[in-house]
Amino acid sequence: MALKFTTSHLEDSLSLFRYYKKLAERAMEQVTDEQLFSVLDPEMNSIAVIVKHIAGNSRSRWTDFLTSDGEKPDRNRDGEFLEPPATREALMKAWESGWSCLFSALEPLSDADLGRAVTIRGEAHSVTQAINRQLAHYAYHVGQIVFLAKHLQNAGWKSLSVPRGASAKFNQRVAAGEASQR
Repeated sequence: MALKFTTSHLEDSLSLFRYYKKLAERAMEQVTDEQLFSVLDPEMNSIAVIVKHIAGNSRSRWTDFLTSDGEKPDRNRDGEFLEPPATREALMKAWESGWSCLFSALEPLSDADLGRAVTIRGEAHSVTQAINRQLAHYAYHVGQIVFLAKHLQNAGWKSLSVPRGASAKFNQRVAAGEASQR
């Protein structure tokens, strides 16, 4: 999934965060406002709840990233799984706010900062470990968003990558140097 060859962990991580953010947004664009709040069963989260959780987690982890614990005392993690914002507009505002915290924290850093220590829930992490932890966490939840959106759209789903049955044609385009970056 290399969009650009780099040996910088920080640059690559920022690229991946942007990729997963956009992937979730492309999935959410395909569902109706009502479907954002749909659940498949009582134990599942809706897309809206997952978005609220990612936004809350992002605010907590990335605000004062280098100087305070990533689990902020005012965070109500359990509340992130209840009563998401009532409209797509309010939900996307929370989404953007969370991602803004992440990019504001990471964009000023350099690779020299990767070995610095930060704290999450009282445990020391290197900046690299904290970034990797959050990349895995967000990828997990973005996968849930994509799964739910695809399920809810069913036959109306527009693939976010190589559509089913199109791999051979895509591979021919790659071999010919014609494949567009996604």
